[in-house]
Order: sequence, then C-alpha cells, then structure tokens
Amino acid sequence: MTQASQKLTEKRCIPCEGGTQPLAGADAQALMKQLDGRWKLVGDGKKLEASFDCKNYFRTMALVNAIAWVAHQEDHHPDISFGYNKVNVSYWTHTINGLSQNDFICAAKIDQLFK
Repeated sequence: MTQASQKLTEKRCIPCEGGTQPLAGADAQALMKQLDGRWKLVGDGKKLEASFDCKNYFRTMALVNAIAWVAHQEDHHPDISFGYNKVNVSYWTHTINGLSQNDFICAAKIDQLFK
C-alpha cells in the first residue's frame, strides 16, 4: 500500500519545517472525509477543531490523557481545553501557520479511540 492510499490511522506524523506549504483547501476537504463529523475546519481553513461530550469528569480526564498519549506518540500536539464533561481539541501546524497532514492523522487517531 502506498503512502498516498493509506488510511490516516495507518500513517505517522513527520516533522514539518518552515518552507512547507499548508494544505490547500481542496486537500483539507478530501482528508475531512476520513474524520468523524464532529471535526470542523475553522479560522479560514487554518485549524481543525472538535468538541467531545463526556459522561463525567473521570471520563473527561481519561479522554484528555488519551489525546495526550496520541500527541506524544506522534510528536504533534493540539491545544486542548476541558471542563467537567466537555473536551475541545484544536489542531494546526504552527510552523506553517495552517494545516498539514499531521493534523488529520492525529484527529483520525483520536476518532479511533471511540471505535
């Protein structure tokens, strides 16, 4: 299976350096098809965000920790905010001031936590 035909959940993040171009809108839209519907493109398509509702604080913290584990494994870190029963996750690649495939890989792996 080629890298291009692999599912996002089968890929690994690769370092993104300055000079790399953010994903074009059409490319981001194509990758959105592999994510759960809770993910939205925001900020003129420069960020990928989702909100997750949890039953209680314990499950909220478990989700935050699971997201942190994905971030550590992929070395690609989101902004996370949370309250008693809600977790908000925001991905974008800071070094390119926009979205990279890494953002979608991590979002897909977070989705996989719920399957």
